[in-house]
Amino acid sequence: MALTPDDVVTKQFQHVRFKEGFDPDEVDDFLDEIVVEWRKTIAENDELKAKLAQYESGEAAPQPTAAAPVEEAKPEPVIEAPRAVDGAPPAAASAGIIELAQRLHDEHVAEGKAQRDQLISEAQSEAARIVSEAEAKQREELERLEKERGVLEGRITELRQFERDYRAQLRSYIEGKLRDLETTAASSGSTPVSAIGL
Repeated sequence: MALTPDDVVTKQFQHVRFKEGFDPDEVDDFLDEIVVEWRKTIAENDELKAKLAQYESGEAAPQPTAAAPVEEAKPEPVIEAPRAVDGAPPAAASAGIIELAQRLHDEHVAEGKAQRDQLISEAQSEAARIVSEAEAKQREELERLEKERGVLEGRITELRQFERDYRAQLRSYIEGKLRDLETTAASSGSTPVSAIGL
């Protein structure tokens, strides 16, 4: 069975009854499959490195490998490597491989820059949204505080008016009592002190 990264990502294990976790035998079997496929991939990679080293040193022409290509989660664009013309030196073929690698590198860099620009624009729009929400909350809070200020100023005005009215009533009450005292004192002024009881 050829194991792909998608197989690893999508693998579902059965839950075991009466205890938490997955069935250990099933997990071990799956890990064994992964190990076998990775060992194949490592061996193939080592073989290709050896053949590339031989080819670059000019010892032998590269032979096509019989191993199946490893599937990737994201397919890469297919770009044909320039073929060596019969009788062309290995350096020309190496230059073609380097050119192919450079094109792939440029494509990956361009894709990375596009993703970077997209992330930056998303972050900027998110920042603008957060700032606008904060400004809206600030405006609402200022409006609420303005209303409270207006209510408090109205209450202060009412209390000042109450104080003025209270002072005026108190003054008129005290003045009335003073007039009563003066009237009482004037009417009792003709009465001798001994009659008053002093």
